[in-house]
Amino acid sequence: MVGAGAGQEPVPPAARAARASRPLRGALRWAAALAVFAVFGASTAYGITRLERTDVPGLATVPDGRWDYPQLVRPPLPEGRPAPFASSNKATAHYADLRELVLPAPRGATADKKLAVSHGWVRTGTFLDEYPLKDDRELLGGVFRDRGLRHIAARGWTTPDGTRTRIYLLQFDTGLVAGEVQQEEFAGYDHAPRTLRGAPSTELDGQFPDSWQLPDVTHYAYDEPRPYGAEQVRQAYLLAGDVIGLVVQSRKGGARAVPFQQTVALQAELLG
Repeated sequence: MVGAGAGQEPVPPAARAARASRPLRGALRWAAALAVFAVFGASTAYGITRLERTDVPGLATVPDGRWDYPQLVRPPLPEGRPAPFASSNKATAHYADLRELVLPAPRGATADKKLAVSHGWVRTGTFLDEYPLKDDRELLGGVFRDRGLRHIAARGWTTPDGTRTRIYLLQFDTGLVAGEVQQEEFAGYDHAPRTLRGAPSTELDGQFPDSWQLPDVTHYAYDEPRPYGAEQVRQAYLLAGDVIGLVVQSRKGGARAVPFQQTVALQAELLG
């Protein structure tokens, strides 16, 4: 579970105990040990992530591909500012440092040099480079200017198995504006609305069932179907108040589902 930083409302002990017990009960019912992040939600996802494999029946001898992420703690809120989904926050704005809301790399990963900038922000053009079609880059660039994109925080890494991950968080003035941009530009149904580099065709990722959903974070996940090229690309768009997120994972020979689900779930929880 993501910890609360300074300025966050503490979780009552009873609620913490109830939430902490769900991952273990879910794991006991999860004989295949393959879809916990999709089935039990983001809060469960982090609890399961932190359990030792030998502590959970069914996980002692069957690797499931989860990554070892560090302890997650939300950054502190500026004094007097509400949490993004507090009733007093009419703009559903994230007042915490957006750079600190980007999921950290798992242990053993190598930072993406293109995104490993010390200040944590990237240029709009860096994000647009994910889209190979000139028309898409020009259209999105115009939308971002017209709709007042404030800034983009990003992080990327490569794990020892060759999986490349890029995460971008785009922040707008209000949740209303971000929601309109998401629906108009990034929300597809049976396939992704825009072509990402390396993924000329996509389909809705069926391994993200509707039962996985945080109350305040919407996700749209897509997979690249076979036959894919040099790498398989998985992608997910997130909408959380005034922030639109993009999570991309690619790997030669196939991008594995479990670490992708885990990464999306943990990023969603940080934003929620």
